[in-house]
Amino acid sequence: MAWFVYLIECSDGSVYTGIATDVQARYEKHLTGKGARYTRARKPVSLLASFEVADRSSALRAEYRVKQLTALEKRALAAGERTLASVMTERDLTS
Repeated sequence: MAWFVYLIECSDGSVYTGIATDVQARYEKHLTGKGARYTRARKPVSLLASFEVADRSSALRAEYRVKQLTALEKRALAAGERTLASVMTERDLTS
């Protein structure tokens, strides 16, 4: 089963990062206020991007690395100016 790392633009200008197997269904939960506490407080505006990864473990590692980025860096990732691999460490990619 494929997993995804996804980025959501929030109403306060922040960028939320999460993981899911069905990004559209998860985004809809965020929109209805049944997603993460973070997006309940900072209403989702749009789904910026999603990136497919091999499995849940890879998704968790990628999510952790993406969450370390600034909102500007996350937007660059969503725009394709950076790749998901570019934010991962060598250890993340070989684990």
